Amino acid sequence: MALNWKLVIDCREPNVLAEFWAAALEYLVEDPSALITQLRTAGQLPDAAVVDYGGGQRFAGLAAIRHPEDPFNELSGVGQGRRILFQEVPEKKVVKNRLHIDVHGGDGTPEALEALTVRLESLGAERLKLVDQGPAGRWWVMRDPEGNEFCAA
Repeated sequence: MALNWKLVIDCREPNVLAEFWAAALEYLVEDPSALITQLRTAGQLPDAAVVDYGGGQRFAGLAAIRHPEDPFNELSGVGQGRRILFQEVPEKKVVKNRLHIDVHGGDGTPEALEALTVRLESLGAERLKLVDQGPAGRWWVMRDPEGNEFCAA
């Protein structure tokens, strides 16, 4: 039987990256507000473990996104399928990623690629380099708002 998994990305600002990647991938930012309220009411969660963000409460140092069609736990908001967790770390990114996300959109035409990269730039991404391998493919290497490389094809 295959295992469940999630991708975890170390970052400085989990909520900012969760918002960016949710918009980029058309995912949903997980909403842990109900669980946070329950834990705080029971005295099981200190104030320092919670931040106000986007009009709600989230766990300090953690934010996650999930695919909108996948099941999720209604109390915690945690997705039970395709999911990315952003985890706060104290240091900035300093070297190239060893793992990255490829974002695919459109029909593979140059116009579709341009539309995708323009949309990603409007969300805060930056184009780095166009890779053109002829019939094998064409894509942009880009950076998210914290400098993590990804490809748009």
